[in-house]
Amino acid sequence: MGLNRSEKASVLEDVSAQVARAQSIVLAEYRGLGVEAITGLRKQAREKGVHLQVVKNTLARRAVDGTPYAKLADKMVGPLLYGFSTDPVSAAKVLSDFAKSNDKLVIKAGAMPHSVLDENGIKALATLPSREELLARLLGTMQAPVAKFVQTLNEVPAKFVRTLAAVKEQKEGQA
Repeated sequence: MGLNRSEKASVLEDVSAQVARAQSIVLAEYRGLGVEAITGLRKQAREKGVHLQVVKNTLARRAVDGTPYAKLADKMVGPLLYGFSTDPVSAAKVLSDFAKSNDKLVIKAGAMPHSVLDENGIKALATLPSREELLARLLGTMQAPVAKFVQTLNEVPAKFVRTLAAVKEQKEGQA
């Protein structure tokens, strides 16, 4: 059963809001997936901050029209599951990981602002570390010189103490 005009406007408004917040959008064909599988996928997506939604393609095309994702409209064909993410990597990771274990989910395309990605581009994006991992690496890199400097400063008095202990042992050995 189709949606009436007010329901379509509500869905369009919701999808437009998701598109406005998104840093990436991934399209996947879900033909043949069971309810349990989609429920599991939605749970994984929620945990990673990815919003999954099944939307009529005509409404999705209207939602992306005039946005940095407008070029993605050509790829919106068939029964699609839309993954919206504020982290550029999360949607690609969630859907790619699920597609590895379930061959009925087929990644069709995706987009980042002003660029459309094919299936291989999405898989490559999924292999990148997440934002949190990159921030942790950056923090570790920034802390390394400071930690090494503190370790070096600490080594001077430690070496002095070890030298005094060696001199003390030497004098006790002579006595």
